[in-house]
Amino acid sequence: MSEKQPLWEGQILTGSLFSEPMRVETVRANGPDTLVAGLVGTQSERYRKLTLTRRDLESLTILDARHPFAGDGRLLRLGLQAYSLGIAYEFDPYFGLSISRMDPVPHQLEAIYDYLLKLARVRFLMADDAGAGKTIMAGLLIKELLFRVELQKVLCCSSNFQKSTSGCPAVAR
Repeated sequence: MSEKQPLWEGQILTGSLFSEPMRVETVRANGPDTLVAGLVGTQSERYRKLTLTRRDLESLTILDARHPFAGDGRLLRLGLQAYSLGIAYEFDPYFGLSISRMDPVPHQLEAIYDYLLKLARVRFLMADDAGAGKTIMAGLLIKELLFRVELQKVLCCSSNFQKSTSGCPAVAR
């Protein structure tokens, strides 16, 4: 046979020599042009020991059972990073805060993480004194809900929303 062994364990063989696809269990050389293979039927699970010549191997179709590792490594890394970001909130309860570039005040953290995110259905109106950090709280809440894939619709209204839409015929109804 050739220097590189054409059969190895785990491969599936199909061809006219067999009535069903056969899985290679054992392979050993039996001379320069022959191999002795232990084969198991994939459907019947029957074991067969067979001597295969070079001509027999050429008539068979060999299906490789191993996974090829010829993919793009950059895409694999990108996919793994996306997956880890997708489940990161399960391991870090302050995930949205840890990747943002801001320093929230303790009352903002308490409102978001101790009250708003713990409820089953998130439906809130954030209203507070001027300068209390409603924008930061709303942004942090939206970011956390986006990471947890729980956000469907958001409506953000400024404090002068009613004044700016008073002349609009669609809102006047």
